Amino acid sequence: MARDPYEVLGVSKKATEAEIKKAFRTLAKKHHPDKHGNDPKAVKRFQEISSAYEVIGDKEKRAQYDRGEIDEAGQPKGFNPGAHPGGFGQGWEGFRRQQQPGGRGAEFNWSNEQSGGFSAEDIFADIFGGMGGGGRSRRSQTRKGADVQFQTTVSLEEAALGGSRRVAIDDKQLDVRIPPGVKDGQQIRLRGQGQPGDRGGPPGDALITITIAPHPYLQRDGRDLRMDLPITLKEAIDGAKVEVPTLDGAVTLTVPPNSNSFRLLRLKGKGLPGSGSDPAGDLYVRLIVTLPEQPDPKLAAALKGWDAHYNPRDKLK
Repeated sequence: MARDPYEVLGVSKKATEAEIKKAFRTLAKKHHPDKHGNDPKAVKRFQEISSAYEVIGDKEKRAQYDRGEIDEAGQPKGFNPGAHPGGFGQGWEGFRRQQQPGGRGAEFNWSNEQSGGFSAEDIFADIFGGMGGGGRSRRSQTRKGADVQFQTTVSLEEAALGGSRRVAIDDKQLDVRIPPGVKDGQQIRLRGQGQPGDRGGPPGDALITITIAPHPYLQRDGRDLRMDLPITLKEAIDGAKVEVPTLDGAVTLTVPPNSNSFRLLRLKGKGLPGSGSDPAGDLYVRLIVTLPEQPDPKLAAALKGWDAHYNPRDKLK
């Protein structure tokens, strides 16, 4: 059972959005799987942190959770997978899953709708199959097994560069290949890994829905990425070459002289990689001029002799 997301992130229920975001960033950096050699415990802890932030880091979901409308996993209260027709009765064992009608994923087809081990198709066959006219009961026909659905969370690095993830499906352990450039919400189909078919029919498929976890400092914008980059006052005035972290390693960015905060610079092709017909995105870097956290006497002395001949607030008049 999922833990209280406030407890997972170590914040109170009165925490501000900024405090929740700060707690998530701190924990995400500390427990990122890349820092722990992809240790399964670190992966599990990172997923728990990400799932908690998905609930209370979202203003609307947080309000729903606080009102008791959704649970710790972000699911509506009262939802019981075991009571779902054709369901498994085993709850949300680390992954959210449900049986889909007729083994066709989200597609609904009345003739194949399964309910408690029988189908509307069988009912009609029973009624009409033996009433003359050469009708043949369709109970003797094979039927494909039901598809099953799972959800798994991957880091932004895994989504961009690809990787693998082991998931448990009933009593089976399966390795799921995460293709480079996978999109948030994209489904990966594992053929033949669903429920067994009826009367010798083929098994259904397993559908793995990918959720991309929030990143500590990179924000997704389609296939583009955006980030704030702190720079010193000297770098802003004189210009500089500074290192910028990207998904595939640090690169050098040229900061033009006399750069103000919020100036936007682009690193072409350093966003999410291309996938299919979608080209690679770009990384947009927003400069943030940052003073030292501790007072600097030399900086203060230098500015005392500087007579500024401009008013940065003129545009507000």
